Amino acid sequence: MRAVLAYTLAGLRGAVLGWGLGLAALGVYILAFYDTIVAQSETLQQLLRQLPRELLAFFGDVERFATPAGYLETEYFSYLPLLLGTYAVLVGSSLIADLEERGLLDLFMSAPVSRLAFLLGRWLGFSLASLGIVVLGWLGLVLGRPLATRLTASPLALAGPFVSLLAQVLLFGALALALSQVLPARRLAAMAAGLGLGASFFLTGLGRVVRDLEAVARFSPLTYYQGGAALDGLRGDWLAGLCGATVALLALAGWRFQRRDLRVSGEGDWPWPRRRPRSPTVPKG
Repeated sequence: MRAVLAYTLAGLRGAVLGWGLGLAALGVYILAFYDTIVAQSETLQQLLRQLPRELLAFFGDVERFATPAGYLETEYFSYLPLLLGTYAVLVGSSLIADLEERGLLDLFMSAPVSRLAFLLGRWLGFSLASLGIVVLGWLGLVLGRPLATRLTASPLALAGPFVSLLAQVLLFGALALALSQVLPARRLAAMAAGLGLGASFFLTGLGRVVRDLEAVARFSPLTYYQGGAALDGLRGDWLAGLCGATVALLALAGWRFQRRDLRVSGEGDWPWPRRRPRSPTVPKG
């Protein structure tokens, strides 16, 4: 299992540096304008109130825009679940299925390692890589704090939104992993999980505006993403629910992986019948 973990981390080190340093740079850039935004808070709030409420529903509370939580939520944290969710979907769907479709999984399974240990090693590597990304993003905000002299949030408080973000990343990664064991191809699993991510984002935003969708939006994972609001404290019940859903999806992936046959040459059992190609007709005589 250690070898599987090391192999996974080695393959994801580029993603950790790319995504993590990108989030850190974006955080420093956002904080560079913090004092200016706070100084003009009343003017900006009046301007934002003129915009459609439906548009602003995806970017947080306008009334809290000039507060530490509101500004960071609107300009920084509101986008992160969609961005890192894309990373989680792509990596989660390829943890097992990509190796299988490239014919490398048989090589790993020839070693004295069980399927469950292999899956857990891959998942643990993905989890540590995701943790590394959010830690780098958090360090970007911590290092950028001197640029925002009016920002009173402590480094520990700034870690709260990233904990909520990590819970979302792990959830969508587990969803993509589970789908990759249910659907016959990695690209189908990534597409299905990506559609779920996009639907969750829009459903959560619309649920804040359309009252008829409030009850449906409760089933959206992004409804339980706190974002900048986590600067005021994390909700333990929301985190527990997200972690429980992640564990359930991971258990489904492990159960399915242990009981199915491995694919050969990247082909799986498709849920619909394929047409067999017609055999060429040989002219007589």
